[in-house]
Amino acid sequence: MRQFFVIQHSHHEFLGTIEKQLEHREIGFVYIRPFLGQSVPGTPQDKDALFLLAGPMDPTEKDDFPYLTEEEFLAGQFLKNDQPVVGIGLGAQLLAEHYGGAASEDPELTAEFVTARKTEAGEGDALAEELDGQEVFLWHAGSVTLPEGVAPTLVDERDRWLAFRPHPMAYALLFRPEIKPGMIEDMVMEDRPCPEGVGNLLEYSRASWGAGRMQAVTDKVVMALVKELALMQPHAQEGPGYELNVRDD
Repeated sequence: MRQFFVIQHSHHEFLGTIEKQLEHREIGFVYIRPFLGQSVPGTPQDKDALFLLAGPMDPTEKDDFPYLTEEEFLAGQFLKNDQPVVGIGLGAQLLAEHYGGAASEDPELTAEFVTARKTEAGEGDALAEELDGQEVFLWHAGSVTLPEGVAPTLVDERDRWLAFRPHPMAYALLFRPEIKPGMIEDMVMEDRPCPEGVGNLLEYSRASWGAGRMQAVTDKVVMALVKELALMQPHAQEGPGYELNVRDD
């Protein structure tokens, strides 16, 4: 059975709708929660891939959250082994910074639905091809410029990057394919900055969910990641006694 490390940064930001997609493909995942005091592994150990999830902090806050630096190091170890790494939201920003992008605490928060557009660099990329013209959800703090010489595969209507590939076995997704309205509601209830008009954003997300648009984006993303990163192919030695999905929150 394939086994993934998943680094989680808050109680309410987990794999969300991606969980069932992985389970259906008989992929197990182990959550690491450094925000609760768990240590970030220094090596891939026996895991086949790494997911770096979204979170409430911005990528400049490494002095307050030193485990963010440890996560970047772990991502580098996976990629040295040509093992898949997927960054979502904050995780995507950490990958961009790891490869030389410049981090900023501004804007304090970006939270909105935008339309993804494939770029020239995205031609032939399964994820960019599938999401071209699709509406995706953003919720992240701060910003990171793309590394020099790296082009985005997806941008929004304002030409802000939404996705890029810093390595053949990596995807950085600034948008949130795992999100569902209940997760947004829980994030709003946390003591964190929220956008003006968050009620309208929630209402729109519920309508999008009811119409199946958000789930369709998740499906397209997972299928593309499986294809491009060979997520169904084990990269590590399988061992006995592994339990599927150890998330306990």
